Amino acid sequence: MIKAGIIGATGYAGSELVRILTNHPKTEIAVITSQSYKGQNYGSVYENFRHTEKICEEENIEEMSKVCDVIFLALPHGVASKKVTEKILNNTKIIDLGADFRLRDSDIYEKWYKTSHEAKEILPETVYGLCEINRDKIKNKRIIANPGCYTTCSILSLYPLVKEKLIDINSIIIDAKSGVTGAGRGISLGTHFDEVNESVKAYKIASHRHTPEIEEQLSIAAGEKIVLSFTPHLIPMNRGILATCYASLNSSYSYGDIKSAYEKYYKNEYFVRLTKEGVFPETKWVKGSNFCDIGFTVDSRTNRVIVTGAIDNLFKGAAGQAVQNMNILFDIDEKTGIEQPPVFPI
Repeated sequence: MIKAGIIGATGYAGSELVRILTNHPKTEIAVITSQSYKGQNYGSVYENFRHTEKICEEENIEEMSKVCDVIFLALPHGVASKKVTEKILNNTKIIDLGADFRLRDSDIYEKWYKTSHEAKEILPETVYGLCEINRDKIKNKRIIANPGCYTTCSILSLYPLVKEKLIDINSIIIDAKSGVTGAGRGISLGTHFDEVNESVKAYKIASHRHTPEIEEQLSIAAGEKIVLSFTPHLIPMNRGILATCYASLNSSYSYGDIKSAYEKYYKNEYFVRLTKEGVFPETKWVKGSNFCDIGFTVDSRTNRVIVTGAIDNLFKGAAGQAVQNMNILFDIDEKTGIEQPPVFPI
């Protein structure tokens, strides 16, 4: 059995990790930690876990690294880089659900996240854990940077178009919507029920921190630098991401031409589901699952392709993908523990 530790187990992503790993047939949860609820039974924090006897411990990553085969870090940005050291990595594998190890260039990280990076020496060996694209790079590594939720949906939606050079890379626009859990469990006026319900708003326009992450990974796919427009929106639902992506085509491609590109990369990918022509993804069809649904159309009038992707931000956008990364790291079937179908209605 894989012995797993979760640091930050009482946040939304952390609790989703606990839920998934509780039923993972190859994994045992060895340690869970919480700064806010240390010493408390996990079931008293989340009553849906009333059956568990797990206690939220005070975090000691060095001691955890001696007993855990893998440690998941479900922490805010700027924290993980202070905790992960060469000594820790010699003892255990790390899957970081935060942003600290996603960007290759620490200067770009510090510019967008307004904090210093405390583990620059580790960055060169970090692998960006978007499983469908970097599966072979993930195997046998010590540290994985789990992608963000907006980025997972946006990159998977655009990757075949960029890789096959079907679009003008200078024309990419991403319009994305997220449920409120994307903001985390902390108290904030902007996520109060009365502030969110019956309203939709764009936020962090031209300044969202997932922008450089999307640009970096798509630039790697394109083999040249990509600068794009990304606008996130907050919508009044609990969970889910819907990204609608626009780009000008480099030629007069048909629906079949575009479909061939998507099938080339995703035909054998269990967790990427291409919708039928004329059918477009909805967040309700992926909630509670590790699936990414993708649909597209060719607008011949403007010679643009419009692609829509949908994921569950807490599952494929966080905890589910983290477990998928763990499965790859330990050379077990990557669907293990996360192949359940979406939940509906929810």
